[in-house]
Amino acid sequence: MVSIDTVYQRVLAILNKENRGYITPQEFNLMANQSQLEIFEQYFYDLNQFTRAGSNSSEYANIINNIEDKISLLETTVNVVTDELSHVTPEDLYRIGSITLGNIEVGYVSEKELKEISASPLTAPTETYPVYTKKGTSIFTFPFLSSISINYVKIPKTVEWAYTEINNTALYDSSNSTNFELHESDETNLVLKILSYAGVSIKQTDITQVIEGVSNKKINQEKS
Repeated sequence: MVSIDTVYQRVLAILNKENRGYITPQEFNLMANQSQLEIFEQYFYDLNQFTRAGSNSSEYANIINNIEDKISLLETTVNVVTDELSHVTPEDLYRIGSITLGNIEVGYVSEKELKEISASPLTAPTETYPVYTKKGTSIFTFPFLSSISINYVKIPKTVEWAYTEINNTALYDSSNSTNFELHESDETNLVLKILSYAGVSIKQTDITQVIEGVSNKKINQEKS
């Protein structure tokens, strides 16, 4: 998890260093959410690319493991019970990992595959070998299963740098703020992306220098 306040303060520090003015909390929140979503979606693109590249080599093994670790932070499982004909997927669902009934995994099939396997008693779905298909936000199991567990990757929560205004100054309100749900290693990427939306092009080394400058200033103030 990445602190929303840490990212905001670093963005403001760099904007100030570059004499680019000030972005409001509202502007920052919009840029922050867009940046988080882009980085999150990039996980899956990179995983696909490096998995294919690493099929004949162990060169990308660590990279793949790192990406999978980042994705695992957003994995969750919910139990869904219904007496309807279908199960409604969670609102924050991004990608289904697996669906199970106890220790039995429910396999995914397309509608075309469902018709093909259902045509023969030998391949038709059973309670021992159930399957599911997905239409929009609904999951249909065959045969119908009233209770299933859905393991999935969720969409990161909407972040917000909340504040209270005192003497026309926005003061951070941690109790009503929402942090980024990305891996801590993506903190710099978040700062870079938000700055790019703010119209600032800056290198990663420059961020390090600014962070060190802000930290040293804080230490000097505490010692004085």
